[in-house]
Amino acid sequence: MAQGENENIILINIEDEMRGAYIDYSMSVIVSRALPDVRDGLKPVHRRILFGMQELGVLHNKPHKKSARIVGEVLGKYHPHGDSAVYDTMVRMAQPWSLRYPLVDGQGNFGSVDGDNPAAMRYTEARLKRIAEELLIDINKETVDFQFNFDDSLKEPVVLPAKVPALLLNGASGIAVGMATNMAPHNLGEVINGIIAYIENRDITIPELMEHIIAPDFPTGGIIYGYNGVKAAFETGRGRVVIRGKANIETKDGGNKEMIVITEIPYMVNKANMVEKTAQLINEKKIEGISAIRDESDRSGMRVVYELKRDAISSVVLNNLYKHTALQTSFSVNNVALVKGRPYTLNLKDLIVHYVSHRHEVVVRRTEYELKEAEKRAHILQGYLIALDHLDEVISLIRSSADPETARNGLIERFELSEIQARAILDMRLQRLTGMERDKILQEFKEIMALIDELKEILASEDKRMEIIKTELAEMRDRYADDRRTEIEHNAEDFSYEDMIPNEEVVITVSNEGYVKRTALTEYKTQGRGGVGSKGVSTKQDDFTEYLFTASTHNYLLIFTDKGKLFWLKTYAIPEGGKTSKGRPIQNLISIEQEDRIRAIIQVENFNDVDYLNNHFLVMVTKQGIIKKTTLEQYSRPRTNGIIALNIREDDQLVNVSMTNGDQHIVIAAKSGRAIHFHESAVRPMGRTATGVKAIKLNDDNDYVIGMVCASEENATLLVVSEKGYGKRSNLDEYRITNRGGKGVKAMSVTEKTGKLVAIKEVIDSDDLMIINKSGITIRMAVDTLRVMGRATQGVRLIKIGENDEISSVAKISKEEEEEVIDEEITDQNTEESNDSSDDQSIETNE
Repeated sequence: MAQGENENIILINIEDEMRGAYIDYSMSVIVSRALPDVRDGLKPVHRRILFGMQELGVLHNKPHKKSARIVGEVLGKYHPHGDSAVYDTMVRMAQPWSLRYPLVDGQGNFGSVDGDNPAAMRYTEARLKRIAEELLIDINKETVDFQFNFDDSLKEPVVLPAKVPALLLNGASGIAVGMATNMAPHNLGEVINGIIAYIENRDITIPELMEHIIAPDFPTGGIIYGYNGVKAAFETGRGRVVIRGKANIETKDGGNKEMIVITEIPYMVNKANMVEKTAQLINEKKIEGISAIRDESDRSGMRVVYELKRDAISSVVLNNLYKHTALQTSFSVNNVALVKGRPYTLNLKDLIVHYVSHRHEVVVRRTEYELKEAEKRAHILQGYLIALDHLDEVISLIRSSADPETARNGLIERFELSEIQARAILDMRLQRLTGMERDKILQEFKEIMALIDELKEILASEDKRMEIIKTELAEMRDRYADDRRTEIEHNAEDFSYEDMIPNEEVVITVSNEGYVKRTALTEYKTQGRGGVGSKGVSTKQDDFTEYLFTASTHNYLLIFTDKGKLFWLKTYAIPEGGKTSKGRPIQNLISIEQEDRIRAIIQVENFNDVDYLNNHFLVMVTKQGIIKKTTLEQYSRPRTNGIIALNIREDDQLVNVSMTNGDQHIVIAAKSGRAIHFHESAVRPMGRTATGVKAIKLNDDNDYVIGMVCASEENATLLVVSEKGYGKRSNLDEYRITNRGGKGVKAMSVTEKTGKLVAIKEVIDSDDLMIINKSGITIRMAVDTLRVMGRATQGVRLIKIGENDEISSVAKISKEEEEEVIDEEITDQNTEESNDSSDDQSIETNE
């Protein structure tokens, strides 16, 4: 190679070049070819065909034009690909079995449901459907952005105004690079009712939307078999919808022979292939009982007849057809669409929110355009009125002017007109100088000024704009709505065990050795403070109740263990038992290790709200005073064998877990009677498997953390309970805020009479307390019977403890007004209050 020949050669790593080229290609496919825009529901090729047809003037009320003419228009101006790409797309837009609401009105052979190819584009003709024009209406009013075409010679719309929600109506399908979309069509009337319901209530839930938008509505009809897939698709954007053909049992030969007659087939099924496949299965003896197959379909409708043998049972044959042929198929919903140029998986509400947002922008931009045009017209009319008010002078000025420019300048100077007004006056016809024409100009001016005021009011009020959107949608519903074609048939899978269980409050009890049960809350009665309690839990010898709390039967329970593992369980999955029953081993319900023990249980209503998951946290504290905070979202994917909730050291174990909103006060208490108070912001969010940071400095090796409170309510108080049955309520602000990692302040004066601390709870007056002894005795008492007292006091007796007995667990439960309240005399009148208010100097140690 001669010197200097390689000066313009740049060396590039081939891996980097291939990676970059592939990413560029994949993004081009995703954005510019395969995925629809969430706003108008169209891919670029569909949008270009519709816009090109409008520009060509083939509207619904104009004559058809040759398809080749339309394809050439789109190819030459907007879509630089093969002609088959454009024609095949246009053909599908005209097929009533492909689109729920066809956008193109085809004339000629556009194929068939049997898979027949359409005629060549030189033979067929097409024009826009009226509903397609609704997607394009107002496009010339600056309602959407335009971009240059492939050679920068023309401009094409980035998106269409879309007066109807085409994405929900006709769905979409496409395969990009690394992702795909498959969106189902829906009924126009149902969709518009759902959108209007959203506009009237922005906080509407997906189940409430589903009261309007019941299920997909396929152009070929059929039956949606089972509703769980529809529900999953609406709630998450992904789901499997099972579709069956519509079959009827008819008789012939005087009722001696039966026939299965198919009048509708599943969406996207080729009828001819289905019949051929069925005949093949009959020949192979995989389907028995059918003697003949006939396709009697004609222009009046579809009719495929399966004649049955005399000894065949029609229901059995039909079930075999569903099982082995395309008479039953599934439509895998995958709602992936472009939102601001990026692909997202969208649920039903997301699709509606983005569409309404787009329509709102269209209404704003249309109103601004109309206001601008109205103000232009008002300006000219104002000039006309000035000229008519000074008509003789204007005529004299014009007649005395040497040329139009002189006349224009004279009008501007004499009457303080703008150049536009002066030009309009000079262009005015003589007939407009009559009295009648003057009245028309004045009337038009008044009307245009009223229009300007109305347009300004619309721009100043979002409510008015939303009313306009609702009115326009209602107009579309009245014009295009039709009956639902696809029926819905529920199957056994739609009715889960959960559906048959009432959503009610229950008491969940977990014993020290891992026996668990749920009990109706009404089995527990309220007693007076100081009572001896009633027999609440029957446990085997050396076992005692360790956890007791209330939960809803439909809630998720996140079960945390000593070793830092997390398991999921539905409340109703816990076996029901009476107040005195033992329950079942937890090992029978979750895959917990034999030596591991439950340490905390958190209730979560559902895991479908992403914002809720990302804005709530699980705060955990260990026995050795280590604290960790992690978003709830990181615990939303369960596994059969559990997941790691936090990394536990060998000499440590999990003590408590609380769910917070990111802005709560944390109080952690130790066995020694001390407690530390700091704001949640002192603990940064960490990963799911992180260890955590120090929360409290313990007194000695025998000291350990006994509990944690994440306080949220302003009127809440903290309750501490000792092992000998003493407790007290104190205001949160009694526990002054210190640095995380310090020793904290005294929570209770711990003496031999009171015993060490065993529990700390956040309570309010409307709570009840459930106190459980190791012997199984329980007492339920109202919190408002305990007065609020100082932080460093000894407290009052809550429950009379028998010899060699101790409190094992304390739980708070909400009052149930319907419960019978039993007023018993307080058996222990010797309630003691200690006034030990010795000065407490807090010791702080920074980590």
